[in-house]
Amino acid sequence: MEEGRRSKYTTVSIPVTLYERIKRLIEGTGFTSVSQYVTYVLREVVAAHEEARYSEPFTEEDKERIIERLRRLGYI
Repeated sequence: MEEGRRSKYTTVSIPVTLYERIKRLIEGTGFTSVSQYVTYVLREVVAAHEEARYSEPFTEEDKERIIERLRRLGYI
């Protein structure tokens, strides 16, 4: 691998009991290590949080209901 393309890593500490639970959980799966599984889970969680952060808080249907309600109340 080229030097610039290699991923850099850091260490994250988790309780030993959690590590052992994950180790048992991934037995027989495609995950080859606890680190690989934890990385997968964290990517999923972070992606979900990012998606929620950048998505619209209201659907178009919600907006229409709010506008209609404001109209009926005389604000619009």
